[in-house]
Amino acid sequence: MLEALLRLAPYSANLEYRAAVGPAAVHVHEDEFFYVIDGSGIFVTGGKLVHAVQTNAENFRGDSIVGGTAVPVAKGDFFVVPENTPHWFSSINGHVTDMSLHVPGRKVQ
Repeated sequence: MLEALLRLAPYSANLEYRAAVGPAAVHVHEDEFFYVIDGSGIFVTGGKLVHAVQTNAENFRGDSIVGGTAVPVAKGDFFVVPENTPHWFSSINGHVTDMSLHVPGRKVQ
């Protein structure tokens, strides 16, 4: 479940409640900051999306990630996913409640 907290282009913030593993994602031109409010799980970054589908000009989704780095995350953790980086909660221990903030990436020229 996702609840929008802020929509002020090009920024957005969401409150997300995860009770099960969902799709993996890549945001082509956005960095995404996460703050875990409650719960725990395993978060994967890097690697490659499995069965990638482009959902719009700026985003891709996939069933999962092959490769990448898996890290346990829990209440109080704060981390950043750079633009164009696959990311995914591969495991949820009961639930994860997080706040995510999308900001423009560096857009190297």
